[in-house]
Amino acid sequence: MEILGTTLRICLDDLETLDRSVVFYERLTGSRALRFERGGVSVAAVGCFLLMSGPESELAVLRKVSATIAVEDVDTAHATLTEVGAQVLAGPVPTPVGRNLIAVHPDGSVFEYVDRRRP
Repeated sequence: MEILGTTLRICLDDLETLDRSVVFYERLTGSRALRFERGGVSVAAVGCFLLMSGPESELAVLRKVSATIAVEDVDTAHATLTEVGAQVLAGPVPTPVGRNLIAVHPDGSVFEYVDRRRP
């Protein structure tokens, strides 16, 4: 399984802070934010940063995921992760831009794996 890149996850307290942060990260990275909503959470993807704001109950879960890892194919990632001893907690499931899964590595680290393949 080839890792294509990582995205740093940033949970923010409210939508106003998210909006201000989008401006900062757009200027920092020189790229425009891709904004969408998922499960009651407002999300802005800016370069290698994923900014999220929403209900605390949702953010508490999102904060447990260390990073998002881009892969060519989530199904291949699922097979490899299982083979090397990770536990897949959720997925693969469709997302606004492809598919994802959540896995716990043997050391307890939690990561999201994503691809750009639309189901």
